[in-house]
Amino acid sequence: MLNHIETGLRNIRRSPFQAMAAISVLALTFFVTTLIAILVYSSHQIISYFETRPQIIAFLKDEAPAEDVADLIKNLSSNEKVKNVKFVTKEEALEIYKNATSDNPLLSELLSPDIFPASVEFSVNDLSYAKQVVGEVKGKEIVESVGITASLGGESTLGDVVDQLKSITANVRVGGALIVFVLLTTSFMVLFVVIGLRISIRREEVEILRLIGATPGFIRMPVLFEAIFYGILGVFIGWLSASVVLMYLSPHIVSYFQEIPVLPKDPRYFFSLLGLLLLLEMIFGVVIAFVGSFLALARVSKKK
Repeated sequence: MLNHIETGLRNIRRSPFQAMAAISVLALTFFVTTLIAILVYSSHQIISYFETRPQIIAFLKDEAPAEDVADLIKNLSSNEKVKNVKFVTKEEALEIYKNATSDNPLLSELLSPDIFPASVEFSVNDLSYAKQVVGEVKGKEIVESVGITASLGGESTLGDVVDQLKSITANVRVGGALIVFVLLTTSFMVLFVVIGLRISIRREEVEILRLIGATPGFIRMPVLFEAIFYGILGVFIGWLSASVVLMYLSPHIVSYFQEIPVLPKDPRYFFSLLGLLLLLEMIFGVVIAFVGSFLALARVSKKK
């Protein structure tokens, strides 16, 4: 085994430019793959954020009976499509307004709770349910109007926002998968060509080994180890480059999105995520290298 590894490394040193070409293509492939994987993760986090926070507010009429309000809260709480139901009194609404205008206290000095409507806040399990639930709540007699929190815009734009978020996430996944597929195919073809050239260059050496009784496995093992070395090194360089870029940009990204957890704020979870990506990419890179080299060997052997 050790002899095969040493032979593979010696073959790499003989043709360093071919080795650099194969490693560079693999590094580029997995650099982009890592960034796209993080982008898909972030888009999923954005969708989950909007799905799990209170975002719909039903403003109640001043004359709404307490029994009807309790029935509304009960119906919403029992609805499988709804979560995080919360009743906000007039006094609590005034406190929310004061906190929102704390930089200008004069705006709230002369206000009383009576001018603020009581409300029921809730979120939905899936944004696709929002339009239906809003329509049901608006049909209640005690409901004056239904609003959407500022992060999603007004009620009239709710459907557009939902569709845009879903569409963007789907496009990221499909587009990312297509880009990764093209790059993986390119990496596979480069490995296939490089290994084929290596075998052609070593044709006389291979013939001599065959004449002295070397088995096909003994001849193939150094080539397979050489291809696996390309895969491992290319994956690691690509992953490391992407990780450095992400670590540099992550403070700015987290600061920009603020409470939206587009990236893990816990360093341990962040590095665990990168470690999991490295493991998966290593497996994928080794498989590509092994299959590419095996097919190249089979092609050369068939020609002979």
